[in-house]
Amino acid sequence: MLVSLDHRPIENIEADALVIPAFEGERPPCFTEVLAELFDSGEISGKALEMTLLHRLPGMQARRLLVVGAGKRERFNGVELRKAAGAAVRFLKSKSVRQIVFAPPDGAPASVAASIEGAIAGEYEPDRYKSQKNGDKAIEQFAVAAPEDAALKTVLHRSRIIAECQNWARDMVNEPANRLTPSEMAERARVMAAEFNLECEVLDRDRMQQLGMGALLGVAAGSAEPPVLVVLRYRPGGAADGHPVHLGLVGKGVTFDTGGISIKPSDNMEKMKYDMAGGAAAIAAMRAIAQLKPALPVTAVVPAAENMPGSRAQRPGDIVTALSGKTIEVLNTDAEGRLLLADALAYARHLGCTHLVDAATLTGAIVVALGHMNVGLFGSDEKLTERVLNAACVTGEKMWRMPLEDDYKDYLKSAFADLPNVGGRWGGAISAAMFLKEFADPAPWVHLDIAGTAWLDDAKPYLAKGPTGVPVRTMVQLVLDWTE
Repeated sequence: MLVSLDHRPIENIEADALVIPAFEGERPPCFTEVLAELFDSGEISGKALEMTLLHRLPGMQARRLLVVGAGKRERFNGVELRKAAGAAVRFLKSKSVRQIVFAPPDGAPASVAASIEGAIAGEYEPDRYKSQKNGDKAIEQFAVAAPEDAALKTVLHRSRIIAECQNWARDMVNEPANRLTPSEMAERARVMAAEFNLECEVLDRDRMQQLGMGALLGVAAGSAEPPVLVVLRYRPGGAADGHPVHLGLVGKGVTFDTGGISIKPSDNMEKMKYDMAGGAAAIAAMRAIAQLKPALPVTAVVPAAENMPGSRAQRPGDIVTALSGKTIEVLNTDAEGRLLLADALAYARHLGCTHLVDAATLTGAIVVALGHMNVGLFGSDEKLTERVLNAACVTGEKMWRMPLEDDYKDYLKSAFADLPNVGGRWGGAISAAMFLKEFADPAPWVHLDIAGTAWLDDAKPYLAKGPTGVPVRTMVQLVLDWTE
């Protein structure tokens, strides 16, 4: 889909479809009496994501006008604007419209960015393995109506890259586990790194054994597929070489999770191909960072493995030694993501990362706590936490800060090792975060539990069923904000 800006007056825009948002209780820009009459009669209400498609309105050059409900103005923000743009694209795509111009409520940079990102995310379809595709209904051109402003060209360039990388991550998460093994995940990272001039290193099982990554290797022990640890490095060069901050992005890469010996129920187990969504997000964020070239060194560390109940699989009660030297009693083999991340966080520190952000589909408990609306955010450092929350606010990826108090350490006690890999029944997402903190300290660290937000069980008007690409946009925005 070609994305651009359109500087013409609304009434002079020639397109297959012109899209305008309308707020509840407010007349939309009334280019014709027909539009005014429809609003006054109540046929156009402005309720969120309501669609009203009109043809050949007098006084307009566009062949169609789509009025998208934007809800109440006081509640309208970047999140809602992205939804409106995505919903408009998906609605018009179903009508075989090929050329769209979207007119946001204003021409501010944030509105232009949200419109582009929402449209590109909305256009995505998870149909790679379908023999019958909807290629004949693809959107060819999407433009945002905006004033002439050189700064908006930068916004267009940046937003397109970020949204395309979000979709790139979604493609990876959509891959079935027989096609995306840990080795294949590493190969895709290598190919991407070569294309965008990133450094890429892949640690194999032997190297991880030499380093002492017992937690990561324990997870992979039951699988015939060998584990890997993917390291991607972005070095900005120039004056930025001496930057005091070296950001580490760490992502869980479990390409399939059966639960191991603590095996999961069969219902919905097919969804567990998405258990590498955090790793895909970290790799995709590096893809965007390499193109946008911020003045901040960034390293991504992605541990990739399968969690299978093979004859060599680790058992409940086993004790492993992590890279940091801490011993871990494995009480539940289905709490495997934190074991991978324990070694990955420690290795990121070993590589010189001064600040850490990890993303993982870590716990079902975060879904119980927050549903599918918010990422659970845990932070050990106020400044870094605020930076991540601010970046999430800008990009429209909703996050909610969870507690991380030392009192929760009481849930992580083992009589036989330094700590167990699970706490008790209560506060499961928090005890998981407290576990990770043991391996991130003393570096400032933020943990994003994306278990409830990385996958849509049902399609939305603005987004296809399947992976969402969370939190690619936040990771990239965090780096851009840090340098700007």
